Amino acid sequence: MSVRFHRFPFSVQLGAAAALAAACGFASAQEVQVVRIGHAGPISGGIAHIGKDTENGVRLAVEDLNAQGLVIGGKKIKFELAAEDDAGDPRQATAVAQKLCDQKVAGLVGHLQSGTSIPAASVYSKCDLPNITASASNPDLTKPGYKTTFRLIANDNALGAALAVFAADTLKLKNVAVIDDRTAYGQGVANVFKATAKQKGMNVVAEEFTNDKATDFMAILTAIKNKKPDAVFYGGLDAQAGPMLRQMVQLGLGNVKFFGGDALCTEKLPELAGKSPALVNVTCATGGASVDKMQGGAEWKKRYDAKFPGQFQIYSPYAYDAAMVLADAMKRANSVDPRAYTPFIGKTQFKGVTANIAFTPKGELTTPAVTLYTYKDNARVTLN
Repeated sequence: MSVRFHRFPFSVQLGAAAALAAACGFASAQEVQVVRIGHAGPISGGIAHIGKDTENGVRLAVEDLNAQGLVIGGKKIKFELAAEDDAGDPRQATAVAQKLCDQKVAGLVGHLQSGTSIPAASVYSKCDLPNITASASNPDLTKPGYKTTFRLIANDNALGAALAVFAADTLKLKNVAVIDDRTAYGQGVANVFKATAKQKGMNVVAEEFTNDKATDFMAILTAIKNKKPDAVFYGGLDAQAGPMLRQMVQLGLGNVKFFGGDALCTEKLPELAGKSPALVNVTCATGGASVDKMQGGAEWKKRYDAKFPGQFQIYSPYAYDAAMVLADAMKRANSVDPRAYTPFIGKTQFKGVTANIAFTPKGELTTPAVTLYTYKDNARVTLN
């Protein structure tokens, strides 16, 4: 009796071997799906340092998410950052928004400013793209009730009011001058401050305006000086607040208190002010806790500084949490499709670096915090 051995083609042998390995658990190839999280903000221009800070926050979140090896909808997820520069310009912001819609990114952290976030939110709503701002504070952002728009900090109603209450009740100031930069953000926070100051019995002795590109404020400040204010409130950015503080000293206004919202309350303000002695008179407010008082802030800041040395400003922890909230909603929905997971953002109960995060039906935080700061030895320090 003879036994015949059959030779099978090499390709067949390989296929059989692969099937055997898979059956034995030696190999298990899992499909990888790339999920792009967008960031939009000013990476050029006078406040590029603030936009870069928020972009860094999203970049760090993407790295941490990829380290988790998430599987959503049966696929291993690889997150990527899609970063766009809106230059702080509303028209460019809407163009960027449409580009991100067309690229079908899964979610968006941004924009930085209210003046860019408000028009962009309309675009995102039309293409069903969830967007979470880590910084834009004008209440008008959430007024349309878009189901895709969320805010991760306190709005101007909280910021402007907190500053006015501090000026009246703690510092016992009587007369204030108000300047704004004519942007949605600047006017919004200035109007709230002004209204609250009047309610607290303060006198608004002057109202002036400039723009978010100006550097010379001598004429405005000279007009204000004649009204003898105890304080100046500026609704605008650190890029203008810095030279404004220098020029106040030049005009003999160095002892006048200076108030402002979160957009001027940055680590870079002392540099922009040329380390002016007037920095000690600054009181500014941010929509959230200081990083050292955040529940995960100290450890997170160490990692941020190691990755992006010297770049921290103010909003990066919120941008980080915004990206994490998007991913958390994807996990709970078991889908990376924006139409499927966006409703889960509204049901968020997420323990973030910045706070325990939950949203109202309008997309606002349920329990926003406000922190007041001043500057001492050219460094930002908390007042509360």
